[in-house]
Order: sequence, then structure tokens, then C-alpha cells
Amino acid sequence: MDATLGAMFFNRVDKYQDHAALRYKKDGAWHDISWKEFGSRVEKLGYGLLALGINPGDRVAILSENRPEWAITDLGIISIQGIVVPIYHTNRAKQIEFILQDSAAKVLIVSKPSMLAEVMEVRQNLDQLQQIVLMDPDDPLNTPNDIMSFQNLLDLGANYKAKHEGKLRELYTKAKEDDLVSFVYTSGTTGNPKGVMLSHKNFLSNVKSTSSVVEVEPHWIALSFLPLSHVLERMAGYYLILYNGGTIAYAEGVNEVVKNLPEIKPHVMVSVPRLYEKMYAGILNKIDEGSSFKKKMFLWAVEVGKEWFYTHLEKKTPSASLRIKHSIADKLVYSKLRDLTGGRLRFFVSGGAALAKDINEFFHAIGLPILEGYGLTETAPVLTVNTFENLRLGTVGQAIPGVTLKIAEDGEILAKGPNVSKGYYNRPEDTAEAFKDGWFYTGDVGVIDKDGFLTITDRKKDIIVTSGGKNVAPQNIEGMMVLDSFISQAVVFGDKQKYLAALIIPDFQVLTGYAKENGISFSNNRELIENPKVIELYNNRIKEIIKDLPSYEQIKKFALLPEEFSTDTGELTPSLKVKRKFVQEKYADIINGLFAEDTPGKPTSQMMKPEKPA
Repeated sequence: MDATLGAMFFNRVDKYQDHAALRYKKDGAWHDISWKEFGSRVEKLGYGLLALGINPGDRVAILSENRPEWAITDLGIISIQGIVVPIYHTNRAKQIEFILQDSAAKVLIVSKPSMLAEVMEVRQNLDQLQQIVLMDPDDPLNTPNDIMSFQNLLDLGANYKAKHEGKLRELYTKAKEDDLVSFVYTSGTTGNPKGVMLSHKNFLSNVKSTSSVVEVEPHWIALSFLPLSHVLERMAGYYLILYNGGTIAYAEGVNEVVKNLPEIKPHVMVSVPRLYEKMYAGILNKIDEGSSFKKKMFLWAVEVGKEWFYTHLEKKTPSASLRIKHSIADKLVYSKLRDLTGGRLRFFVSGGAALAKDINEFFHAIGLPILEGYGLTETAPVLTVNTFENLRLGTVGQAIPGVTLKIAEDGEILAKGPNVSKGYYNRPEDTAEAFKDGWFYTGDVGVIDKDGFLTITDRKKDIIVTSGGKNVAPQNIEGMMVLDSFISQAVVFGDKQKYLAALIIPDFQVLTGYAKENGISFSNNRELIENPKVIELYNNRIKEIIKDLPSYEQIKKFALLPEEFSTDTGELTPSLKVKRKFVQEKYADIINGLFAEDTPGKPTSQMMKPEKPA
């Protein structure tokens, strides 16, 4: 019945009709699109593409932020057996050009004039691109001749449907589960991205398996902010929600998520760890600014919450004393923190990178549980997930039904299942390297315990081998660092070097407050991080963080940077992963200085003086 995404979608349209499917904010107010209206617009979009000459197997690209039109376009393409090529809306001209050329997309549907401007920079190189459709023209009446407005495409579709009634249904009902549905280009932390070929079966098997272990109820609201071009949001924050009859509300933007949470009051939200790290740091910072009584009350409540959480995790009955303490803590602390998310959040989902155990423990303690999972674009994406029934912090959970995992001799995680991609488009050599004998080689290193819980230790390519031959997983050390309220981001280096060094980006909100309290004058971030007192502060904090690590994993030098890494400045992928190679090239002078043992450090660097001998 739900063998393909198109069939699944229209089955849900028939079932839920007048219930809200999508929600968006415009002119300061939230608006709903019913399932019935959603289905009607998807049909018009699909027919519009047929009118433009799009045939089964043709590629249509989407360059847009999260919004109703993204989903309408996606399902419209799928319904006529086209192949969807999502492009991150933060991508620049050359990145867009590469994806459009590599995929041979015939139509591009783009959100805003600012994004269109990036496309027009390389338009002359895109011979195969036959039509551009703009969702938000500055002036629909003055749209260039070769640019069609989104509304005109829907109108074209309505006219085409009148003459070819039933054609769209014929196409989506004839689609087969093994048909390709999307080329999803990897974020590309190194080199050009690869187009992962994903089928109906890849996505839907993942939706169904995940739904069988993580309950999502009809009419639950999901707040969508992680880019839909990211396969985690596309599956867990979009297809899975539609499959279960939920409502998707689109956040106004990454910076507005905290404001949108209490407005929407979602039941579930998907994110990468960066959001939870920022929320955690924000809560701790606010508590630090409060009175000593409030600080003691908060810390007491968190400890009570942890005891409550672990008591239930171990399937024990809470004592009468613990029940009373938890009730008081809930009224005075937890309930106020839950109100920040709207008050009815059942759980967060975290994926895309490792989530620090301490942060996960904290959110469980205050009644905002995070279910952490693991997967990749090539696996559509979920391989493992922690559930309420089977939960182990510090791991990414057990394999979902239908997925088989094993660890290779060198520690690499291998995966097999119906959600595993057929390979990379136009990349036979890369496909042969990553997909062998029915197994997908993930490139991640990990261990599986006796109960089947998987722990990721690092990316195989990221592992640092020091000149002394020691293998170091930098992500573990970085994860420890960002738990410190004074540290926003950290990247560790040291491959083929005698010791490790790190680039540190302070949490400038916290650091600025500290500077003012301690009489440290500054006029900008650079002056602040060059102050000897600030350097000594970070020296002492990092020393404390690394004190229990073996000597070869300890940071010997660090440099403070004046600005956060971002997608705009190139250090982060659109899914907020650090591009190590890019960072290493961009900050080569600073990094090289950190490893020049015989020269004094720069003003922003400090030789560490760890208490353990190096």
C-alpha cells in the first residue's frame, strides 16, 4: 500500500483531509495548509513539470530554505517519477554549478532572488538546465522571460491537469520501490560532494523501521529547522512525520528556533548536536547570572533529575523520598525549562555528529529527553537509534529493524540493509570502494557492545596519528572541550606531530561577561582574546578539561580565534560539521605556529603546562 513515497503521500491526503499538514509563519502569524490543500498543490506542481516536458528519471533541483514549497516541490517531482536533487540554500555559485552539472538537472526551482543571483553567476555554464522557477519573485509582473514564477508553474499544472486528468496518479501508482527518487549530495567536508542515489525503498524502509521503535502519533507537531537538503531532516523531520499523519511547522530560521519553540509547542524536533550544545550553554549561563540560592536550587534539581532518570533507566521503583524531591524539582525548575520549548515536547532527536554524554544526561534529567541515533546519507540515513525502551547514554543506540552492522578488523563500521544506497551517481570507482559484497563501508570507527549498542569513536579519515605512533580520536577531545561554558567550538590537530594543538573559539557572550566582571577592557573580540588574563583563563580551563587524559591526548598549545566558524565563512558544512581540511588551510599560519616548538607562540596562543608529564 505504501510501497513508494508518492503512494504513501496521497494515501495520507485521503486519510487526513482537513487536518493541518504544514504550518508556516507569514506577516507575524502562523498559517496552516491542510492535507487536502497540500495534495492539491503537489498535483499541480507535478502536472506543471509534465507540461514543461519532464519525464520519469529526469532530474529536478530544489534550491531553497525549509518552507511549504520545498515539500510541495519534492513530492510533485516524486509523483511523476522524477528524481529530486536538493541543494543547500547556503551554497554559493560554484557549488550550485557543480551539483546542477553533475546531476544534469533540467529544471531548477529556487526560493529567493538572492539565491537566484548565485545561480545567474554561472547560468551560462548550465546548458542542460531548461527552466528556472522562482518561488518569491521581487515583482511577479517583471519576472525575466526565462524565469517562471512558482505560481505560474502551479497554474500551468492546473491547465495541464484539465486535459490529462489521471496522468499523475497513473505515474505514481506505476512507480516501483527500487526506482530512484533522489540524488542527495554529501556535504563535502573534503573535495566535491558525491551524489548519493536513493530509492523509494531506501527512504520508506527507514521510515517504517524507525517508526516501529520510536513512536510518533498522528497530529503531533514537528518543528522543522535542520535543512531539508540534509537527509536526516528529510527522513526523520519530514517523511516520517507525514507517514505518521503529523504536522510539520517550519521555523523562521536557525536563529529563530528558540523563539518559535514556545509559539509552535512541538511534540518532536530533529537537530544536530550544535543546537543542544547552545541550549545547554545558554541555560548554564543564565543560571550563573542568577543568585546563589537559585544556582544551588538548580544544581540540586539537576542531581535529583539524574537520579530519577537512572532509577527509571534501570527499571527500578523510585523511593518515596525521591518522588517527593522530584515533584518539588519539577515544579520549581523542570517545568520552567520545558516551557521554553512549548511545554509538550515528547523528545528531541539528535544525529549527524556525536552528542556529548553530559549534555544528553542533562536534558533527560530536566524532562526533555534526546534520542540520539546514527546514520549517513548513504543509509537514508538511520542505522541505529536509542529508544525509550532501549537506551544507553554515550552510545548511538542499537540497529533499527532490518539493519545489520559489523565491525571490520580495522574498526570501521559496516552496514547492510534495505535503506542502503545503490551507490554514487556517475562515480563507479567511489561506489566500488564504499560498497563491497553487500556491505556499506561507513568510514566511521566504532565498537558494538554485548547488547548491540554502538559507540562511534571517530571518522576513519579524521583519526590523528602522532609522530610517536599514537592513534588519537580528535572528536572525543573536542566534545569534552565544548562542554565548558567558555568554549563554543574547538578543533584539534596533530597528525604526524609530536603533540596535539587546538583552535578554540570562545563563547563570547560568556567571555564578555567575565571580562566586564574582572575589569578587562577591550574594544573588539581580537583585543579580548589577546589579553594575557584571558589567555591564562583558557590555559587553566583547558588544563582542567584534559587532566585525566593520557599524555599523548593532551593539548600542548592552543590558539583563540576571534569569530565563530560558520557556513558563511566556509568552516562548516550546511549540516554544521567542521570542514577540517578547509580549517587547516584557512588557518595554516596559526596552526603551523602552534607546532613551531622553537619559536614563541603568537599573542593568541599559549603553551600548555599540563600537570601530567608529556
